[in-house]
Amino acid sequence: MNVNFGVTASDYAKHRAGFPDAFFERVFTEGIIKPGDVLVDVGTGTGTLARGFAERGCKVTGIDIAAQMLEQAKDLSLQAELEVDFRFAKAEATGLPDDSFDVVTAGQCWHWFDRPNVALEVKRILKPNGRILIAHFDWLPLTGNVVDLTEKLIQTYNPKWYAEFGGMTGIYSEWLRDLGEAGFLDIQTFSFDMDVPYTHEAWRGRIRASSGVGASLSDEDVGGFDLELKSLLEVQEQVAARGETDSHPILNIPHRVFVVHARKPG
Repeated sequence: MNVNFGVTASDYAKHRAGFPDAFFERVFTEGIIKPGDVLVDVGTGTGTLARGFAERGCKVTGIDIAAQMLEQAKDLSLQAELEVDFRFAKAEATGLPDDSFDVVTAGQCWHWFDRPNVALEVKRILKPNGRILIAHFDWLPLTGNVVDLTEKLIQTYNPKWYAEFGGMTGIYSEWLRDLGEAGFLDIQTFSFDMDVPYTHEAWRGRIRASSGVGASLSDEDVGGFDLELKSLLEVQEQVAARGETDSHPILNIPHRVFVVHARKPG
């Protein structure tokens, strides 16, 4: 399946707000990341993680291979009056110096990489005892919920995506092996669940910005899918309200934060 998030950059920036405050509170409270850390965010996309860490006192570099996403990241950082050094580079070959960073983060992107090589590249650029943090923030398709119905609609347009990514639990045990085989120590995980509110319009935008729709389907199919999702949401809302429509319906979408973090040997 060919995926190009660059073509979804506008929807991505508008509708994929990134990790919740509770994620940042957890990693700072536990001392995984500290204010003043020199940090690289690989696969930064529109820079949601990069901005979150910069806002909390880290010196941040963000890298990605999608130029359109980097442009959105730069614009959003300027709007937020945050200083982040965004660069065009591959996670597998960052071009960054050896032993130079306190932390490397990867949010919502580790599965797109050549994971063994990225783990070794991260280890190369980290300082001794530097830390890697890999995180995902995933919707949860529970039987019959809006996410489940949305994924099954994606399946009709993009069965390859569904076969690879449909019905996920938001837990990625294989990442522990990636880090262990690269020689990282003190590998730990945590996860927590939360609901995220979406309007119908925002949920449609979020799905258009996903790998299974806007990043891999033709413009015609994206348009057709979006109209079908609009109808699906309207029907679900009418069922929930027993026929009484709401002009501003809110969907509470279950999500799971999952984090793996580890230390480079000293």
